[in-house]
Amino acid sequence: MRQHLSDFLDHPSTRYAIMGVILFNAVILGLETSKPVMNSAGWLIVTLDTACLAIFVAELLAKLYARGLRFFRNAWNVFDFLVVGIALVPAAGGLSVLRALRILRLLRVVSVAPTLRRVVEGFISALPGMASVFLLMAVIFYIAAVIATKLFAATFPDWFGSLGASLYTLFQVMTLESWSMGIVRPVMEVHPEAWIFFVPFIMITTFAVVNLLVGLIVNSMQDAHSQETNAATDSYRDDVMRRLVAIEDLLKEKR
Repeated sequence: MRQHLSDFLDHPSTRYAIMGVILFNAVILGLETSKPVMNSAGWLIVTLDTACLAIFVAELLAKLYARGLRFFRNAWNVFDFLVVGIALVPAAGGLSVLRALRILRLLRVVSVAPTLRRVVEGFISALPGMASVFLLMAVIFYIAAVIATKLFAATFPDWFGSLGASLYTLFQVMTLESWSMGIVRPVMEVHPEAWIFFVPFIMITTFAVVNLLVGLIVNSMQDAHSQETNAATDSYRDDVMRRLVAIEDLLKEKR
């Protein structure tokens, strides 16, 4: 019984149905932010939201029954459990903020869709390497902020008057948001040689370090995809071998 239920829950049709409910619930939660919609059909919106939540709870209970404690060995199952559990907490008094967190149910689409899971798993596996890159970027930013504060604080105190202001301004420069006409060119009108500082800073941070982060994430996603493909291949091979052994046993019994 439990195996049949587990197979039903893992069937692609079931996953697609749950994904459809998740997306539908996201639309419902979005409509709750519209006062005209809530004034005209608020009761229907609340009823549909409750129905979606009931489906999610029923799905989790079915998984718990079918898999027992093995349910909590899967990180994605734990994630689903927490996301749905937040919606079950009474949203009254000091916990009213949890009503806004119900939109987190939309994140369940990540656990349902294998391709989205691969993206998240690739990002998570890239975190150790990203930590080293962030540390390098922090060192570069700190050095550049100290230099910028000493060079431009007297003439541009709003942008470089303190270490914190310099860090924020340099972050804006790194993102290339109004970096030229908004910051660098005004600075160069007073300090014509300022390009010697800003151009290398942009080259190092925007084009080198940021692209290094992107490369780490892409590489981790490729590794996660390869591991998933290898696991699927191994599972298929084991299944074929079990079938062959079963066929050989049947042939021996007939002889």
